[in-house]
Amino acid sequence: MIIVDHLLKKRESEGAPIRVGMVGAGFLARGIANQIVNSTPGMRLVAIANRTLANAERAFRLAGIEHIETVTNGRALEAAITGNHAAITENAELLTGCDLIDCLVDVTGALEFGAQLTMSAIENGRTLVSMNAELDATVGPILKRHAEKVGTFLTGCDGDQPGVQMNLYRFVRQIGLTPLVCGNIKGLQDRYRTPTTQAEFAKRWGQNPYMVTSFADGTKISFEQAIVANATGMSVAKRGMLGYDHSGHVDELVTRYDVEMLRERGGIVEYVVGSRPSPGVFVLATHDDPKQKHFLNLYKLGEGPLYSFYTPYHLCHFEVPISIARAVLLQDPVLQPIGGPKVDVITLAKTDLKAGDLIDGLGGYLTYGQCENYAVSRAEKLLPMGLAEGCRLLRDVPKDAVLTYDDVERPTGRLIDELRSEQEAVFPA
Repeated sequence: MIIVDHLLKKRESEGAPIRVGMVGAGFLARGIANQIVNSTPGMRLVAIANRTLANAERAFRLAGIEHIETVTNGRALEAAITGNHAAITENAELLTGCDLIDCLVDVTGALEFGAQLTMSAIENGRTLVSMNAELDATVGPILKRHAEKVGTFLTGCDGDQPGVQMNLYRFVRQIGLTPLVCGNIKGLQDRYRTPTTQAEFAKRWGQNPYMVTSFADGTKISFEQAIVANATGMSVAKRGMLGYDHSGHVDELVTRYDVEMLRERGGIVEYVVGSRPSPGVFVLATHDDPKQKHFLNLYKLGEGPLYSFYTPYHLCHFEVPISIARAVLLQDPVLQPIGGPKVDVITLAKTDLKAGDLIDGLGGYLTYGQCENYAVSRAEKLLPMGLAEGCRLLRDVPKDAVLTYDDVERPTGRLIDELRSEQEAVFPA
């Protein structure tokens, strides 16, 4: 979206930067803070909410901001913003309720808290850019429905692989082709990885071991591809996706897929392991016009019927300000469900589970997530991975078995469960 650079320069010249409030102050949030403060004229990070204030302060200070105020009420937050001081708070609702903030960014990756944050943003009419693929894949369609009722704008973001796929998908459609595969390139896939096996890697890069494990065990990519499916209307070819090991270039994948199967399904979301260019994304598409096929061949894309398009990288926090500008200045969503869910992320046992076990968090020791078509998930009463944390096993479940709602006792009083129940009622399979 090159147009936003000119629009942001205009906001900067007018002395009216986009005012951003961020919720979360972890690894990626620190990168976003630095990017907005030091590389995005026309945008200002005015506040960070985080349950640990020291981490919020650290994010500002690493970006070079020295004038930081701790605020505990709305009046103090507004005073800090108008006084051009950075604000930090433990209370995210101060940000959702502040009319001086043009856009919120959810960088938490938390499900229950993310649900509360998003509903608060909706109720207060606050534009929200989300990096919370886990929440979106679990209850994104019903959140969008709530937002539309009151005119609030929600979107996923550029930079992370789902957003990069959607940008590429839109480009391919715009030039007249029909996308049939939206793909994600992974370097590793091992469903039995744990925070213990990933601890060294996490420490090296200053990341959370559970989050790193969710990358390695396939849970994260399942959430990511589910939200791409829900944004495009695509499905998965089978539970868990096909997930080919392919050490060559993604261009070679044009001969790997059954085109008629792809057409029958209206396209599929996918991932490959070990392909080049890593860690990028790809779209495989067809064209029905023989004249255009001739030109695609001339332009070195081959003879078809599938043509390969790819982006060789995803730059995470570098591109988040672009999403903010698209949302605030253009009302252009990077990523939104187009209707009801198409693909769910379901819960499988990473080890033999025993009655009484309490399921830990995403990327934990006990479970991993896989994609499944929503119709199957609903028909078989499969437990969404986004609801699994905190559930207690009612019976033994063997390793690699899929968990159902009947296998667990869910915690009471969670908003995420209420939203999921509403979603299942509004969007029956």
